Amino acid sequence: MKDIWINAVGVGAALCSMTSFTPQIFKIWRERDASNVSLRMFILTVTGFTLWTTYGALSGSWPIVLSNVVCLALSAVILALKIRFR
Repeated sequence: MKDIWINAVGVGAALCSMTSFTPQIFKIWRERDASNVSLRMFILTVTGFTLWTTYGALSGSWPIVLSNVVCLALSAVILALKIRFR
């Protein structure tokens, strides 16, 4: 029973992390403005998710890999929109 709660917390954390980027993507796209988004912060975020994905792959933790690949893709979209809508 204890493992169920541990896994539920992990799934909840992954879902929150993965969906946290979508409101920003929709806002940037709708307004065609990314001036309030920090370029340095998203460069660092993309780098961090790349490292987490690599760590997950090297350690064989596929839940870490999958959740961080999704976060990497979404944060890369924000970075691309920041560059596009300067």
